[in-house]
Amino acid sequence: MEDAVEPPARTVLLGVAESDAHAVANRLIEMQLRRHGIDVVNLGVCTPLSEFAEAFAAHPDAEAVIIGSLNGHAQEDLRDLPRLRAAGHIACPVIVGGNLSVGSHKSEDDDERRLRALGVDHVLSDATQLPLLLDLLAGARLATGPGEPGGGVRRVLAR
Repeated sequence: MEDAVEPPARTVLLGVAESDAHAVANRLIEMQLRRHGIDVVNLGVCTPLSEFAEAFAAHPDAEAVIIGSLNGHAQEDLRDLPRLRAAGHIACPVIVGGNLSVGSHKSEDDDERRLRALGVDHVLSDATQLPLLLDLLAGARLATGPGEPGGGVRRVLAR
């Protein structure tokens, strides 16, 4: 009988944006991803981008950095993302979700455009789409190799 080959471990880095202390959704997402067979390095709430970069250095095979924001200040909290990406300190897909802007009038297209300009690869409005997105990214990485930070998948899920 052949020994079963175990699939490689899947790891993601999860946290809540620097100015945000909302912990419940973060914990629920962690539990959802663990049920999906993904190891989660949960950095918790109020996580500066520098801590995501440090976590990526410790886990360079991480599939993605997942950042939640419920207070609407994601764009400000991610202002250093272009510098960190350019330096290779975060060299995997970056996924952002939650309440991404403040005020009563919200434009998801504008929010997404601004976040993409900062280097965010995927913007999700529904956390239940996260396992599917990660599976698609993993499949794209296997098919094309790890070269592109976005994993070769562009806007795979509609908002």
